[in-house]
Parts: sequence; structure tokens; C-alpha cells
Amino acid sequence: MQILSYAVLILIGFGSGLVISGAVFAFITAIGIVPRLAQKTQTQDHIKLYESAIVVGGIFGTMAGIFNLYIPIGILVAVLGLSIGIFYGVLAMSLAEVLNVIPILTRRGHVQKGMFFFVLSIAFGKLMGALIYAFVPGFYTPGS
Repeated sequence: MQILSYAVLILIGFGSGLVISGAVFAFITAIGIVPRLAQKTQTQDHIKLYESAIVVGGIFGTMAGIFNLYIPIGILVAVLGLSIGIFYGVLAMSLAEVLNVIPILTRRGHVQKGMFFFVLSIAFGKLMGALIYAFVPGFYTPGS
């Protein structure tokens, strides 16, 4: 009887994972990260590689979370951190572009010049927040 309950739990967990991953990939597809990134970098012939990298990264991240994979401090951590940061930055900017946040902000704020510095300041603020979170002990404690 216990084997049956484990089988049901496995089935529910696997099905839930499929639904969530489907929703995440539908979201990524709907806001058009991959085509927009390929267009901006003029690498349209490598779209399949971008898509594969996103899928492999999602699988690796899931496995790292499930099995508590330990990555030794070094260049690999820096590369992974940079890759994750770039992905989230592209995701945020694609979402902002789809929702037309930046054009609305420039019209309402009467910003004609310096948009580059505005976007750069957002990115710098995000970077500083991540560094403070990572390196200042006790700065953020969940549940407090």
C-alpha cells in the first residue's frame, strides 16, 4: 500500500512539474525573448541553440535544487552567476518592452535623452541589491 502512495505522489509531482514548466516556457515564448535576443545580436540562425540552452539551464537548475548540488567557489560560479543575471535581465527587459513600460515612462516623464543611463541605473541597482544580499551577513533573513 505504501508503494502505491509513493507512486501517486511521484505522479502528482511529475504532473505538477510539467504544468509549471509548460507555463514558464509559454511565458518566455509569449514575451518573445529568444527571437528578440537573436534579432538584437543578429544571430537568427542560432535560435535553436538559444532554446536548447534555456531548456538545459532549466533542467540543470531543477536538478541543482532537488539534489542540493554543490558548486565549488571559482570561475564556474562566476560564469553561472553571470549567465543567470543575463537571463533575468533579458527577461525583465523583454517583459518591459512587451508591456510598453519604457515608451510610456519616457512620454509621461518627458525624458528625451539619457534613456541609456536610466536603464543602466536600473541594472546597477539590481546588481547592488544582489551583491548586498549575497555578501552582507544577516541583511536578509526570511521570516523576519
